[in-house]
Amino acid sequence: MIMDKDKAILQGAFLLSDKLCLPSTLSCLQKSDWCKVGNPILDAVREICGKEEDAVHPNSSAASWKKQIISVVWLKVLSRENGEDEEEAWMENPFFALQNALPEINHVVLMELIKSLSAADVFVHFLRRLPQHQMYSELGRFAEHVMNSPKSEDDVRFFLDVWWELWKSTEPLLDSQDSIEVMFAKQVGNLLSQTHQASKRLKLDSSALSANTDVLHIFLHTLRNMKDTISQPELCFHALSNCLNALYTSFFIEHSVLLPTKDKMMYLSKAMSVKENNDKLCSELIQEAQQDLKASHIRSKFYLSVTSLHNALKNVLELTQFWQNQGLLTVCSSSPPTYTEFKLQQSVHRILVGLQKAQMSDAAAEHVDEKNKLTALLEALSFPVMESSSEMSMRVAVTIISHRLDDYQNVAMLFASEERWAACEEQWMDCLEKNQAAFQKGDTLIQLSSTLRCQLQTASVSHCKRLLKVVTAVFTALSLEDKNTTLAAILRLSNKGFFGCSGSLALIGSFEQELNMAFNCIIQGGGGPPTEGNLGTAVSLVARMAFQNPEATLKSCCHSAVFNKGAFSLMCKILQQLPGLQGKDEQRNNSSGSSLLCRCLQETVVSRSLADNEKEQLLKFGTVLMMPVMTAGGERESLLSPQELVNTFVLPNLSLTKGNSIDLELSLQLLHAALCLDGQEVASSSSAHFVLDCSPFPLLFTLAQLHDQALRCWEQPPETAVHRWSMDTKELLASVLIRLAQVVGVEVAAAPSRWSRALFWLRDKMKDLDWTVYLHLKPMWGEHFKNEVPSSLLTVCDLPEQEWSGLNLPQYGYGTGLLAWMECCTLSDSLQSTMLTCLSLDRRRPDHVGMFSKGLLVALTQTLPWCSIPQWSRLLRAIKELITSGYLHVPFSLEYVDFLPLLDLRSFAYELCLSVLLLRVLQLLCGSSCSDWLTGDSWVHIARLYAHAVREVMNSLRAKLPLPPSKPFAKQSVATSKSCDLTQDSLKGAQMEENVQQVLCQEVLFVLSQLFCHVQHIQVMMPSGQSEPLFLSSLEILSHYEAIVGAFPKSNSALENDNTKHFFRTITDNLENQEMKSVLQQKIAQLTSSTA
Repeated sequence: MIMDKDKAILQGAFLLSDKLCLPSTLSCLQKSDWCKVGNPILDAVREICGKEEDAVHPNSSAASWKKQIISVVWLKVLSRENGEDEEEAWMENPFFALQNALPEINHVVLMELIKSLSAADVFVHFLRRLPQHQMYSELGRFAEHVMNSPKSEDDVRFFLDVWWELWKSTEPLLDSQDSIEVMFAKQVGNLLSQTHQASKRLKLDSSALSANTDVLHIFLHTLRNMKDTISQPELCFHALSNCLNALYTSFFIEHSVLLPTKDKMMYLSKAMSVKENNDKLCSELIQEAQQDLKASHIRSKFYLSVTSLHNALKNVLELTQFWQNQGLLTVCSSSPPTYTEFKLQQSVHRILVGLQKAQMSDAAAEHVDEKNKLTALLEALSFPVMESSSEMSMRVAVTIISHRLDDYQNVAMLFASEERWAACEEQWMDCLEKNQAAFQKGDTLIQLSSTLRCQLQTASVSHCKRLLKVVTAVFTALSLEDKNTTLAAILRLSNKGFFGCSGSLALIGSFEQELNMAFNCIIQGGGGPPTEGNLGTAVSLVARMAFQNPEATLKSCCHSAVFNKGAFSLMCKILQQLPGLQGKDEQRNNSSGSSLLCRCLQETVVSRSLADNEKEQLLKFGTVLMMPVMTAGGERESLLSPQELVNTFVLPNLSLTKGNSIDLELSLQLLHAALCLDGQEVASSSSAHFVLDCSPFPLLFTLAQLHDQALRCWEQPPETAVHRWSMDTKELLASVLIRLAQVVGVEVAAAPSRWSRALFWLRDKMKDLDWTVYLHLKPMWGEHFKNEVPSSLLTVCDLPEQEWSGLNLPQYGYGTGLLAWMECCTLSDSLQSTMLTCLSLDRRRPDHVGMFSKGLLVALTQTLPWCSIPQWSRLLRAIKELITSGYLHVPFSLEYVDFLPLLDLRSFAYELCLSVLLLRVLQLLCGSSCSDWLTGDSWVHIARLYAHAVREVMNSLRAKLPLPPSKPFAKQSVATSKSCDLTQDSLKGAQMEENVQQVLCQEVLFVLSQLFCHVQHIQVMMPSGQSEPLFLSSLEILSHYEAIVGAFPKSNSALENDNTKHFFRTITDNLENQEMKSVLQQKIAQLTSSTA
């Protein structure tokens, strides 16, 4: 607000002017008298407004002082006209002190003060703050004032300035924009609300009401009244320009016209070329030109209550004709063009285009005469050619960007793409470095990146380094969404980003160094679980490097994921944040059909042989990449599609005749992961499964061939063999075949006729393969074919003929039915259930049960070595069902019993029978008849299978006799009974429970001792060096034996413990491996001492 000293200066000036009016006063001042009395006021205002910034007026400017003074004077006028209540005003009006210090003044003082201060813009700002009816009223009074005599060209200039300022004030008003304007508007509102007569006193005559609400009518009517006053061409140009712009924006455009940025820059550069003849280029000049341009292309917001197109054309035509007759529309060609001439030239061009379009419209027949005459008059006008240089355009652009003027972001995009400006290396680069924030927009950065690629081929190395640094810094500051958009655009340009052109060779060294540092930082900092902060930093680092060279960055990601322990998880999280690196457009245009990420991963894998842990990391990395994640668009997409992974890493590596870059087992694991993941995450009923695009039937046949070979995994392979089969690979092949058959089976069931030909082709191809391979594809065959099994199986199993048929296979002759039956039990749970249900055996005939039991022993001996762990588990379940149901008879011998125990072992019949059965099987396998049948690896596998069966028995025993959590139950019961005064019945129940458990633990200990002896027997029989799993099983049995004895100390007497010690030691004495023998005997010694 105005300070006391300024207030005194202003008050004194007004009092002096009021004194100069004597015998009249300023409240009765006439327009013609202002020149006599106004100088003291103007001098005081200039003194106040002309002060430099100092401690008294911090951050002051001439415009703000003008605004404060004009607001006070205007409110003084309005308060006099409305009869302000001083009792309220001194408390509510912030301007009251200065306002009350001034003498009474009238509207003439206000208008002349504004005109003298060239403050048309301030007047319009306040005018727009008034209520609409009040604004029209004040605008009418302004028009009356400038039309009153004496009229001068200063009045015309003031009028034209107000007209154009009002016309280009298009922005909506906000309360926070200017506190002085807001306070002014508030005080005007208070004044108008104090008396209901206020609005009547402030309006013009009622006969002029409608005209006074038509702003264009007010301006055109006023200009016609003042046209004789104009005697200078410059002022005439200004007037005609206003007329044409008002006509164009009121009648010839329906809505705002959005000009391309290039057109705007052409206008501004020409305008600045003209203005620079008189003024130095600055942001204020450009801002003014921008406002002029904008106002010329925005539909007028003023309501046309009186003025029609016909009236407007008629008025403009009359004024143009008059001024042309006066010779005022002739441009002087000898002097440099002025900004007013330039504005008129642009206005004439716009209205001529508008008139031409109007001639072609449906309303072309209207006002034809006026349009034609105005067109002829305007076309007759001659203007000098106004050009602008590229240098001026660049200077204008730099100024707009540097000062963040209107539309600076679009100008920044043009600046980034304009090669002519980029040729001015130093200026262009200087603007980029100083205004990086202006270019932090995805589209702008993409344009800048394209320019950088061009610069790399022509500019100096130092310039390219600076530019790359700036562009990368701009990218780093983008939001993650914009980063991804930019990365996708960079991939469309080149996989190698900025390093895909010849001129980038000099920058490769520094980029590779930065790339290595970035990934070293990520890997070293990723030891713990990734938090939101460090993950964001890692994503930003990778995005920054990928922006420069996507291919090299993705290769580093893949290398880190595969070869750095545990890094695959972090790399996946990073890549999931950067879906822009998917390169879908690039993938469609690529001949291989694979994405850049897939190709980079492929190159990483084939670059060197993989260790087991690296294969595991590759598998986990690929699996996570296939998992769909939610994108910004709300869709679920995966970085690496299952189809792409299968086509790249699986199909080329399933050859039966040659070695591959990726071993077969890893390829199968990747295929299994893709199939399982797709079933859980990706597949939907509305879309076909991805595997249909991966040649599913040839793939099934290839996998079936491989599985057929893997069935003979223990046979000695020839020297030229491509694959060395393992039991794990065999099981993996079976899992993949079954899963793939399930997937294809769903599609076949949905359209049987479509796939019948492919099914017959596959069945014909598989006729030479093992019959068990055919059964793995059972989910796919559906009702097309029967299940084909050896004919010998049908002799031991009553299978329905409509579903099953027999095969005459040489290797399955007479007496091999149980072998085929047992093989079927291992293939799947459903087949096992069928085999058990349909087994043809009469339990009432002992001879049948005996023959069946002997046959099953032989069949089990033949089947056991070829079972995988899952198959062996199925077979154990089948054997349990046979034992418990009475189909299988296993006599239990007492070869490991010195004294007959007086125990009830019926509840442990399954565990004892199974242990004896497996002992008999292993005795056959270890006998002379099978001595040359199996290889060393197969014995290791058999030991694992037997150890697995022992673990099953141990689990069964644990379930039947759970160990108490702490102390024996009896002691706890007694202690509890004493503390809680339990009844006698409770004590008896606890005692009975204790007795039952004592007996049960004796039975369990007996079973454990038998199991230990059987394991030791088998361990002694097995080939040397292959029995480690059995050794571990023996330790487990002894540990559980010790735990039971410790939990139930009354279960054995001292003599029994001593006998057990001697018996166990005698058995272990037969072991050849001294180290294993020593450990076991030490464990037995501890067992005995603990029970003593």
